[in-house]
Amino acid sequence: MYSRILINPFHKGCVIFSKCLTRKPPANSSWVRTLSQGTQSSNSHDFHEKDGHGNARRLTITGLGAITLAGLYYYYKKNIPTVWAHEKKESEVNTVAREPGSFVDGLPVYTSDDVAKHRDESTGIWISYKSGVYDITPFIKIHPGGDTILLGAGGSVEPFWSLYAIHQQPGILALMEEYRIGNLTKGEEHLAMANMDDPYANDPRRHPALVVRTKKPFNAETPGFLLVESFITPTDIFYVRHHFPVPDVDPSSESYSLEVVGLDEKDSLNLNLDQLKTAYAPHTVTAVLQCTGNRRSEMNRVKPTKGLEWGQGAIGNAVWKGARLRDVLLAVGVTDSDENENWHVRFDGLDTDPTSAPYAISIPLTKAMDPRGDVILAYEMNGEQLTRDHGFPLRVIIPGTTGARWVKWLTRIEVSKNECESHWQQFDYKSFNPSTEWDKVDFSTAPAIQEMPVTSVVCDPHDGEKVKLKDGKLNLRGYAWSGGGRGIVRVDVSVDLGKTWHVAQLIDSVKVSKQWAWTRWQANLPVQTKETEVWVRAVDSSYNTQPEGMEHLWNMRGVLAVGYHKIKVSVDEN
Repeated sequence: MYSRILINPFHKGCVIFSKCLTRKPPANSSWVRTLSQGTQSSNSHDFHEKDGHGNARRLTITGLGAITLAGLYYYYKKNIPTVWAHEKKESEVNTVAREPGSFVDGLPVYTSDDVAKHRDESTGIWISYKSGVYDITPFIKIHPGGDTILLGAGGSVEPFWSLYAIHQQPGILALMEEYRIGNLTKGEEHLAMANMDDPYANDPRRHPALVVRTKKPFNAETPGFLLVESFITPTDIFYVRHHFPVPDVDPSSESYSLEVVGLDEKDSLNLNLDQLKTAYAPHTVTAVLQCTGNRRSEMNRVKPTKGLEWGQGAIGNAVWKGARLRDVLLAVGVTDSDENENWHVRFDGLDTDPTSAPYAISIPLTKAMDPRGDVILAYEMNGEQLTRDHGFPLRVIIPGTTGARWVKWLTRIEVSKNECESHWQQFDYKSFNPSTEWDKVDFSTAPAIQEMPVTSVVCDPHDGEKVKLKDGKLNLRGYAWSGGGRGIVRVDVSVDLGKTWHVAQLIDSVKVSKQWAWTRWQANLPVQTKETEVWVRAVDSSYNTQPEGMEHLWNMRGVLAVGYHKIKVSVDEN
């Protein structure tokens, strides 16, 4: 810093001085009058206005400039060791104090609301990273990744940097700091937007990259092309599915505990979060969470259904950590007896409807007690504490089943001989044949959806996109998954309406059983036409495959939309 302070004025002074030798200043120039008064006699104060005195002017300026340069040279030479020492010391201090994204004293402090207001060039494009706030407007046009940087506009870039890991390099982090304009309010991620008149006002802040389907209650999905960027879906852009306002729980208070009830109410436990963590060994599982209505928008093209207009992004793959449900149930006297085969386990959440009835649902006890079932009471997601949107402080993870069973903000578990009687168990999340209508449906004739069928999707490119071919080939990427722990053994892709099929490459490793995670796939296929319709289908380890048309799967609720995924793309020849 100190050397720059000296060198820059020194350099600029030389430039200005050289210009002075060749440029005649205006007659009313105050600095010339001052100079003439300080170097000439009183009767020659107007020398600069007379051509005959040009040489005198040049000699005077040259002499003064030489003295100035000599002084600067002497000062600089004398002080350069000290300057370098100071700069080195300051650099060492700044390396620690200005670690990218850290809070920097002296900079302006902005709220997330402030950042969210800057999402385009008219307002300036701001992003946040850890505690830092950055105005990256000047950088947009030179960003090597093009417009993808705009995904973080008005919010945090951290979830995208876990996808595009190349950003996690010292040089790039240092470059970002050049656009630093301030700090994010300390601890703001834990703050609520309090407004007692609105039951949703206390909901947490969400990432602007999510595709919002409803705001109250909040429901949003992950953009498709981001799903295939990483095997693990970052928490901040993981899809969100809510029925009611998000509970705000303080797990350290006596008000929160998990009640676990066996068949005999005498056999029960009340555990706070710390007790659950210390009393039961942690278990980690990587599993897909998928909404029952994922891809409903495709089914709606056949005929309208009732439900959220989900695209293909109401799904994600995450690493979950918690206590095994089996271990907790054993502690309240539940056994693996055949007598229990048709029993159920009910889960209650802290989210409630206007009548104060909780979101509640159940699963077969056989799944809960299966040593290979990997059902856990999770308190971590992707290596960090659960967020409020994803069930903090505790949610149940039931790999291979529909997301409707994965109750968030878990507060009660009960073993019962009977299935849960709640609306969500008895009158929703069931499927019927395409001819069944709402005014004639008998919900008691259909079982509640548990395990999910096989599905696959093209995530990149998206439907209707203009694409550029590489060597005459179309690059395709997507995901495939099947419920029940069945692994994906094959993904087939067609670009000629099913006349011929190509086998896609599976990117992620696959197991035949206990395959709770998805696999991503890719294919490069030759295309000769300007417009192409792409079909994709997956085959699981039980050789189940997807049916061709959504019309054969249509149901009034729009669930289990797992027909071939079909998109149309056109070739950009420019």
